[in-house]
Amino acid sequence: MPYKERSIEKQYFTIGEVAAQFNVAESLIRFWETEFEDLRPRRSKKGNRLFTPQDVEVFRTIYHLVKERGYTIPGAREMLKSKGGQLKDKVEVIQSIEKVRAFLVSLKKELDG
Repeated sequence: MPYKERSIEKQYFTIGEVAAQFNVAESLIRFWETEFEDLRPRRSKKGNRLFTPQDVEVFRTIYHLVKERGYTIPGAREMLKSKGGQLKDKVEVIQSIEKVRAFLVSLKKELDG
């Protein structure tokens, strides 16, 4: 799985936390922010980006389209416009299936070991 799960529900995440969660460079997040109008994190008084859990979910959907499915940025932008809600649900299902798979793989290792 390319990104790490968050264990504590936070109200805001820094750009560094989001980058670490998805194992991407902060510059990629800043770039995608200019390319996708749905990705608009708040700013602190110092100008630092503050991502809400909803912002992280938008990023997760963009990440899925571009990095996992191979969409171009214009193609991903179009998919978000036309099927945004459906995509979010689909990404959540894929994420759940990946969690189950990881659990089953670890269980198999325990049984074989």
